[in-house]
Amino acid sequence: MKRHALFLALTVLGLTVTAPAFAQSDTNSRDAEVKALKALVEKQQQQLNQQQQDLAAMHASLAKLENQQTQQQTQIQQTQAQEQANVTAAASGLTKPTFTTAPGLSVAFHGFIDATAFSQTRSFTYGNGQNAEFPIPGSGGSLSGVDVRNTRFLFDLTGAKIAGDWVGGAHLEMDFFGGNNGTGPYSQEQPLPRLRQAYMVLENPLTGSRIQIGQMWDLMFPLDNLPESLSHIAFPLGYGTGLIGWRFPGVIYSQELNHGTDGPLWRLDLGGFNGTWDGPGNEVNYVSAGNAGFRPQIEARLHVEQAKEWMLFLAAHYSQINLSGVGGTEPTPIKRQFSSEAVEIGGQWTPGPWVFKSVIYDGRGIGEIFGDLSQFGDIKDKGGYVSAGYKFTQHWSTNVFYGVSKPSANDVIEWLNNGSTGLLKNHQVAANLEYGVGSYSFALEWIHAILNTTTNGDNRLSTGGNQVNVSAMYKF
Repeated sequence: MKRHALFLALTVLGLTVTAPAFAQSDTNSRDAEVKALKALVEKQQQQLNQQQQDLAAMHASLAKLENQQTQQQTQIQQTQAQEQANVTAAASGLTKPTFTTAPGLSVAFHGFIDATAFSQTRSFTYGNGQNAEFPIPGSGGSLSGVDVRNTRFLFDLTGAKIAGDWVGGAHLEMDFFGGNNGTGPYSQEQPLPRLRQAYMVLENPLTGSRIQIGQMWDLMFPLDNLPESLSHIAFPLGYGTGLIGWRFPGVIYSQELNHGTDGPLWRLDLGGFNGTWDGPGNEVNYVSAGNAGFRPQIEARLHVEQAKEWMLFLAAHYSQINLSGVGGTEPTPIKRQFSSEAVEIGGQWTPGPWVFKSVIYDGRGIGEIFGDLSQFGDIKDKGGYVSAGYKFTQHWSTNVFYGVSKPSANDVIEWLNNGSTGLLKNHQVAANLEYGVGSYSFALEWIHAILNTTTNGDNRLSTGGNQVNVSAMYKF
């Protein structure tokens, strides 16, 4: 009994001593469990947040998809409606035109709108307004008006593949000097389009070779050396009075002689063009006696230039004129056959703000290319022009011009009333002040011409005429 009582006493004493330790251990365990539970809650909260974000993104994607489907459905409906409209329009002959090109091709549409308000002291050859060049002898009375016939549009097609290194293109150009729609009170406001140039292009950029086939300016016309004017564009200043050349169907072969090298660029142009003359016969049906049997005009031009600094060219012209016509049956005034010949030299120099241009020519029988003051016969002619321009500022500039044509008086009298109209000499002077900003240009211009003529070979008449004009142009 004593031993049991002692054992019980010792047990109670041990429990008393170890109880605090067991209590401390139980507290630590509960803290660890709380921390673990908090970590688990936080992790689950993060997963829940991520799920909510994923769900929001899913809703956004679904909304976007629904929007795309709605747009596609709308587009399909619009396309179907357009197709139905096209079918309906086609059935009624009102199909809307579309503009397409073959793969690899590039098409440019450009040109300008040009309007000129003018006042003249008398009527002019080749017309009044924007194509006035020299006065008509005996005409009187002043006239004025507004002319828009210079307005022009151009199409250029490039990028057509041909063969090897050759590529192709085309050029189409029209203005509104094709006459008027009738002769009534409203006809002047309805000028007709006129074909100027229409030719195809074949070129080899690796060799510097180029071929043009169609209707284009001949090689005597100084296309890149024309006097500056906003009123006289289709009919440049001095046209037929120091400036010659015309547009013909034909072919031009051009070759850069030093292609791919540094320094001035040299180019040789060779051309053959349809023959032409002022009768006898039908000038618009290929049976004019002057060019019967297709007597072509043969021309050549040597061109050299230093970009934006200077340019020079030398050109020559030849054709054979036979006035006996098809079958050799037409009456032949003065001469049955003669040559049309001319040599021309011109150039341009641009030192600083200055621009100087000049062309001189010497020839005979060149009425077909606007020489001889547009008279037709075996008539010698000398002429040319000179112009100078100065650019005051980026926007303001001025230009002066002088041109002259002096056919042989003896030849003019010999061919009088047989192709000659008695025009002996013409002087033309002009001056303008221009303002340009962006695609717009405005100008004030004065043109004066003095024409010497004869009616019978003995008398002499001098006729002077003036034109003052204001022009506005928009290029596109």
